[in-house]
Amino acid sequence: MDALVARVGSIRAATSAAGGSPSSTHSPKRMLFLDLVLSVFRLNGLLVAEGDAMTEDLGLTSARWKVIGVVALSTAGLTVPGIARVLGQSRQAVQRITDVMAQDGLITYQPNPKHKRSVLVLLTDEGKSAYHALREVQDPWAIRNTEDIPVEELETALRLVRRLIQRLDK
Repeated sequence: MDALVARVGSIRAATSAAGGSPSSTHSPKRMLFLDLVLSVFRLNGLLVAEGDAMTEDLGLTSARWKVIGVVALSTAGLTVPGIARVLGQSRQAVQRITDVMAQDGLITYQPNPKHKRSVLVLLTDEGKSAYHALREVQDPWAIRNTEDIPVEELETALRLVRRLIQRLDK
């Protein structure tokens, strides 16, 4: 990933050093967007690694952390396809994780009054305890990693990411 980020930077530098205007395929806006995409890829990898490190002592993984968080924040439970949509993952990948989590007693499947074949995923008492334990680790981590970032910058970043998700989520 660092090599890709460096490559984008070298394309930018070469374009600027040449003194010419970038071609339409390498316009500053397109290059900024490519930088953003590569940075988001890198951030995703870092967040997964951080999540794995944070959850290891709890016997969880970042994949389980994500599912527990999404289910805990839902008001009436979610279906597996609903969790997949929120996480931007395939239904099959989420199904594999939830099946293992159900076997481990973290979640349970309940009938869905709105859909006979797509059951609701709910946290068990053990899953709720895991969520609360995660929050005890996650909250200080979030504060530590954002203490020098103004709220306005976080809000702007969140708006941009949500806007791109909305545009790309077809």
